[in-house]
Amino acid sequence: MNEKIVMVSGCYDLLHAGHIAFLKTAASYGKVHVYLGQDKNLELLKGKVPYFTQKERMYMVGALKYVEEAHISTGLGMLDFEPDMKILKPDIFIVNSDGYTSGKKRLCEENGVELIVLERIPEEGLPARSSSDSKMETKFPYRVCLAGGWMDQPWVSEKYPGSVVVAQIWPTIDFNDRSGMATSSRKVGIELWGDKYPEGNPLRNAELLFGAENPPGSEYISGSQDHIGLLVPGISRLDYNGNFWPDHIETIIDNETCNWLSGVLHFAPLQPRPEGYNPILKKNIDKTIVKELGKSGEKCFEAISKKDIQLLGESMKETFLAWDKMLPYTVPDWIMEEMQTNYFPLYSGAITSGAGGGYVIFPSEKDVVGTINVKIRH
Repeated sequence: MNEKIVMVSGCYDLLHAGHIAFLKTAASYGKVHVYLGQDKNLELLKGKVPYFTQKERMYMVGALKYVEEAHISTGLGMLDFEPDMKILKPDIFIVNSDGYTSGKKRLCEENGVELIVLERIPEEGLPARSSSDSKMETKFPYRVCLAGGWMDQPWVSEKYPGSVVVAQIWPTIDFNDRSGMATSSRKVGIELWGDKYPEGNPLRNAELLFGAENPPGSEYISGSQDHIGLLVPGISRLDYNGNFWPDHIETIIDNETCNWLSGVLHFAPLQPRPEGYNPILKKNIDKTIVKELGKSGEKCFEAISKKDIQLLGESMKETFLAWDKMLPYTVPDWIMEEMQTNYFPLYSGAITSGAGGGYVIFPSEKDVVGTINVKIRH
C-alpha cells in the first residue's frame, strides 16, 4: 500500500464525475487529504456564495472511498491551503492542468513538496466534466475591454483611427451593472437568445445584437465593441476608422494565450458609477489624444500576443490616462487617486472597466487577495 500523503485543494461545490475521476487518480499516489475552500473565501474569490455550505461539501467529499480525510482550508485567497500544507507536510500536491498556477508551484518548492499536474481525463465511457464548465457552457458570456475603449464611437475614431481590445469571458460571476462589463448589451442578448450562448456565426450574431440594441432613432449608439466582445470567442483587436463597425478584426483563440491572460488578469471591485451619471458630459476630442488611445489598443494586442505582462500593463495605463484627458468625467478624482496610490506604484499598469466606476483591472503573475479572476472563453 502506498503510504505517501497526498494533498489536493478545491471548491468541490457541484460534485460530479470529473471530481471522482480526479480523486481516484490522486489516490493511486497515496492517501488523499482534500482541503476545501471556506464559504467566505469562495464568496470573496468568485463574487457569490457556493451552492453548498462548507460543512456539506466536506461531508460529501469525505464520504468518497478515494479520500482519506476532507478538511476546510484555514487560509484565504487563491492559496488558501498554504497554512495547512505547512501543518500536513504532504509528500505530493496534485492539481488538474486547468488548476495549475505559478503560485502553487512556488508554494510546493518552498515546502519541499512534489507537484504533480494531471490532465483532465474522464472515467472510460463518461464525458469530461468540470463544475465551472457545467455552469458556464450554457450561459451568456460577458466581455471585458482591456485597451482603446471609446475608439468604437465615430466621433472619436474620425479624429484618428485606432484599436480596441476586448475579450469574451465566461460568466463565472455575476458582474455589477453600470460597471463597464457590457451588462446592458448582455441583457439585450439574453432577451434575444435566452441566458445561453447562441449558436451560429459569432460575428453575425454580434451584428444582430448591435442592431437590436441600437434601433433606428436611438439617441445614443451603444458601441459595437460591446457586441463583438460578448459574442466572438477569444481576444479580439477591433480597428476603427470613423465608423460604428470596425474596418478590421483580428482574434486570438488559442488555448495557451487565452489561459495565460486568464491567469494574469485581476479584477478589484470599485463602486458602480452612480445612476444617471453622464461620463461624456465633458469632451476634449483632440487628435493627439485619440492617437494615444488607439495606439494603446495596438500595444495591448501585441502584449497579449507576446504574453508580455509589462507591455500589457503599460497599454492599459496608457488607455486610462488618455481617457482622463479626452473624457475627464470617465475618471473622477477619487478613482485617479485610487489608481495612483494602490495600483500604478505596484503593477505595470491598470485600467478601470467602466466610466466612473466598476472594477480596477490590472495584470499580475502573483495571487492578489481580494481580487476576482476571470476565464477567457476560447
